[in-house]
Amino acid sequence: MSDERAERIAEFIAPLRVKPGTEVDLSKDFDPGFKAGIGGKKDGQELLRTGVSLLADYQRRLAAEGRYGVLMCLQSLDAGGKDGTIRHVMSGVNPQGVHVSNFKVPSSEELDHDYLWRYARRLPRRGEIGIFNRSHYEEVLVVRVHPENLDRQRLPDRAKRKGVWRRRYREINDWERYLHDNGFRIVKLFLNLSEEEQRIRFLKRIDVPERNWKFSAADARERSFWDDYQRAFSHMLSATSTKWAPWYVIPADHKWFARICAAAVLAHTLMDIDPQYPEVSEKDRHELFVVKEELVADAPPGAEADPYAASVEDERKGRDRR
Repeated sequence: MSDERAERIAEFIAPLRVKPGTEVDLSKDFDPGFKAGIGGKKDGQELLRTGVSLLADYQRRLAAEGRYGVLMCLQSLDAGGKDGTIRHVMSGVNPQGVHVSNFKVPSSEELDHDYLWRYARRLPRRGEIGIFNRSHYEEVLVVRVHPENLDRQRLPDRAKRKGVWRRRYREINDWERYLHDNGFRIVKLFLNLSEEEQRIRFLKRIDVPERNWKFSAADARERSFWDDYQRAFSHMLSATSTKWAPWYVIPADHKWFARICAAAVLAHTLMDIDPQYPEVSEKDRHELFVVKEELVADAPPGAEADPYAASVEDERKGRDRR
């Protein structure tokens, strides 16, 4: 990662990273309104375009090489901007190489299995980017704030005794370590939204008819558990930000800035992998030239024999003249 762009990106996202082994207090350690000195949305648009272009390039390489996979986990409170982040950050990539999984209330079939089963089924393949819109961390967030959900998981009594959350943190860390050791990189983003900004976004969903469908009274009622969720997130970030799968706390009060941060973290991961296009063997390269000669010879009268090669040559001559 000697590339100057990689160094700038690493420096930009460093304040967002939860250092493994540290104790996090969200109310003190991370500001949901942080903008890194960027003036506003207009100033950030070019940065986002650059990030999206970079992601498109590296995603093509990732797919071509086919050795690594990337899993991006998005967590936030309701109205945190997960859908918009996915839509904007992944706008330039090949949709065939990206798969988004949304996890709602577990089905009866899912409850018949261990709590990681439904997430393991949606893992990306090598060469792909998988996105979990909410993830296995729901099992130590919503389930922790509402422990009655443990009863629905049909666990043995001893599996619900004291220490259940500490055990789940360990199991999740071990699972992610296993994935990392097998070539799957995990990008964990927590979109950190302030209580007041959430209130404003809920009101907008009510006031704007086109957004009424996004409003849920149940989501609004969850605001009464705000402090419980803040504690659950703080414990989760402290216990599961590891060297192989660190957490990044994304300031989410400004959607445009959250998208820049998400693109930067994902780009940093892909640049660290540094996937390369496969090298063509001498035999295959010879076959390519044979086929090229046939295609060039097949050009109709008056047509450019090789339009792409001609355009590249014209561009080179233009640079030389300058």
